[in-house]
Amino acid sequence: MSDLLYSQTEDDLRAAIRSLLADRADTATVLGRIETPNPYPPGLWEALAGGIGAAGLLVPEKLGGQGASHREAAVVLEELGRAVTPAPYLTSAVVATGTLLALGAETGPVADLLGALARGERVAVLAVPFSTAPDGVPAGSEAPVPAVADAVAADVLLVPRADGLYAVEAADAVVTPRSPLDLTRPLASVDASGARGTRLADAAAAREAVRRGLLTGAGLLASEQLGLAEWCLEETVRHTRDRHQFNRPVGSFQALKHRMAQLWLELVGARAAARAAADALATGAEDAELTVAVAQAYCSKAAVRAAEECVQLHGGIGMTWEHPAHLALKRAKSDAIALGSSGRHQDAIAALVDLPAPA
Repeated sequence: MSDLLYSQTEDDLRAAIRSLLADRADTATVLGRIETPNPYPPGLWEALAGGIGAAGLLVPEKLGGQGASHREAAVVLEELGRAVTPAPYLTSAVVATGTLLALGAETGPVADLLGALARGERVAVLAVPFSTAPDGVPAGSEAPVPAVADAVAADVLLVPRADGLYAVEAADAVVTPRSPLDLTRPLASVDASGARGTRLADAAAAREAVRRGLLTGAGLLASEQLGLAEWCLEETVRHTRDRHQFNRPVGSFQALKHRMAQLWLELVGARAAARAAADALATGAEDAELTVAVAQAYCSKAAVRAAEECVQLHGGIGMTWEHPAHLALKRAKSDAIALGSSGRHQDAIAALVDLPAPA
């Protein structure tokens, strides 16, 4: 049985990421940029991807990456989730990178692109709707693709077409920003029909690679949801400890203690599910698909509940634009339908364990 506890290496990585985010993407910085066309903090991606090397965690050393695993990438996503950080890490360093790795190429354009992604020189985004589940890979088409997350930050678009997977320069495609619920993760429609691009794989290999990339993204998205839920609970406990009514901390009121205790129990379950998914992906476990589906079915609901409680238990201040609670709630709601809703993953669980739906 795998050890799901955090290793010393993972703890050190967490400390480095948290320090970087405190310096370059603190709450004031994020809040100050969400109403601008570009919510990404200046210099953050260069420091995160190239400086720390986080973008290359999943890429083997022979291709220019760090040769780490999904467990380390999950730690990065926990910290990005805690800070609700505007950064294309999930979309580029996880989903797009996972898709390219699934092609298995050690030379040629795939290997070259993986090296550039690992060094933080380029950002790649898989041109499918952000809501696409691993078992719902769309057939390739030339039609514009709606709701592609972080497309506005991409240098390269991985475009599934009827005859295979293509790498298209973002400058050659039409990327039209759309209004997202989560202002820290921009959405855009992508029309790459007029761009030639470089063919990376045939149709069959492309479909399987996209499925693997989305599965990797869904499994590690659970860690982002875990980090977000952890921040929500910690911030709520801090606020209710400092806030007084009738000369008592409001956190000492029994009704509020019960609500926060219930959140803590859900958080423990979410941590176990998210860590199990990351470990299953890292080890190539036979039940990885099932473990990922369980993690998403559980963690998406836990993150939404934690964010809702954070807003409510902060009282009036939780409803203000100046407090970051609304950022957490919008990210949680957005993540709940990203890479497959919890209901979609519950259906996947039923199919994987041969559990028939009720008549």
